[in-house]
Amino acid sequence: MTNYIPQTTTISQSELILSLTTALDMTEGQPVEHCMRCCWIGMHIGKALQLNEQQLYDLFFTILLKDTGCSSNAARICQLYGTDERQLKNGFKTMDTSLIGAVRFVMKNAGSNQNWYERLRTTLDILKNGPQYAKEVIYTRCTRGADIARELLFDEEVALSIYNLDEHWDGGGSPHGVAGSAIPLYARIALTSQIIDVFHYSQGMSAAIKELRKRSGTWLDPELVIIAINLLKQEAIVAPLSADTISEQVLAIAPVGAREATTDDYFDRIVRAFGSIIDAKSPFTSGHSERVALFSDMIATELGLPEADRLWIRRGARLHDLGKLGVSNTILDKPGKLDEDEWEAMKQHASYTYDILKLITPLERFAYVAASHHEKLDGTGYPNGLRDEDISLVTRIITTADIFDAITAERPYRKAVPAEKTLDIMQGSVGTAIDSRCFDALKRIIATQPDEIAKLISLNT
Repeated sequence: MTNYIPQTTTISQSELILSLTTALDMTEGQPVEHCMRCCWIGMHIGKALQLNEQQLYDLFFTILLKDTGCSSNAARICQLYGTDERQLKNGFKTMDTSLIGAVRFVMKNAGSNQNWYERLRTTLDILKNGPQYAKEVIYTRCTRGADIARELLFDEEVALSIYNLDEHWDGGGSPHGVAGSAIPLYARIALTSQIIDVFHYSQGMSAAIKELRKRSGTWLDPELVIIAINLLKQEAIVAPLSADTISEQVLAIAPVGAREATTDDYFDRIVRAFGSIIDAKSPFTSGHSERVALFSDMIATELGLPEADRLWIRRGARLHDLGKLGVSNTILDKPGKLDEDEWEAMKQHASYTYDILKLITPLERFAYVAASHHEKLDGTGYPNGLRDEDISLVTRIITTADIFDAITAERPYRKAVPAEKTLDIMQGSVGTAIDSRCFDALKRIIATQPDEIAKLISLNT
């Protein structure tokens, strides 16, 4: 067990949150390290404004956490627009903001996953109601993002800045049409940084500067545009945006307070927050990560594992589906059977989980364990086809809890299954996908704690 449980928790607040933002990049349809690059740009704007250390601390986390609410509108965007919400979000950020540009964007993207008749209906609906829908999904995202900032105990200014990320200087933004200096400064810096990164990454720096000038006074604070353009003339500012070391560069400029090691309590607060971000991606996974953590803890307790191990099992369980933020809701919420390509895309979520968690240096070994919950004892699982002897007890516990919660939950293609029937179904996979010790522990828990199990199951229907 100790080979898989991290021996240190000396992880700084900045390193932990910075690494997890790569999951936010995926759900927002952005290239990896988007939030990091935005933070690099925004921090230099903040320094040019001579912000003090506390202000830089707040700005640092405003930008890193600006997309924490993005998973909460994914299912709704997919439903409204009939397309892969990640591709839509990606394209929306570089869309021509003129009326004709917006119409072209809708014609190209609306209903792209639908037959011709459904696509026509979707397109006409978006052309008629698009502005209203845009305000709705932006409000959802901004509200949830602000709530997460509060859950992570950041100052209210951080929460309000995340909430106002999509407000525009001229009052034409969302969700409330706030204008000018009434928009929090950190929100104005974050939006400016976001536009720079999106256009620089996709079209080059000259395009980014052109877009800044175009949106100055409409979307963007003119003063910040002038500062940003001057900064973008400096090689020391621009070069890291295309380097493989952007994470190290951002950590190097993190405010002093962000470099302090997290306490166990705050570490868990961050993990729970990101577990809720994962579960917000689909209406069918609401609360899933938290329940898997609770079921995993029950199984681990029944097996006699110490609290030090159970602490990490709960953390792994809360983050086991982190990679699902990189899977489209056209797949996650599909009411029918997935085709071969969709199934391959779905299976990628386990690899994505590993790729994200391994960025947190002390957790690299544990990342492998947390991301292996779809491996099977007989070697037929994914992503690595591990066999019995290669699958840790931690993974077996999380796998058992994950399967139990998945079957007892309602899914787009079926109703929820009662606990006893779920055990009957799981019995058929004992020895191949499910560890017998973990399964027997689960059965004992259900027999001895029926009310607690029923209460947890009631939360997923």
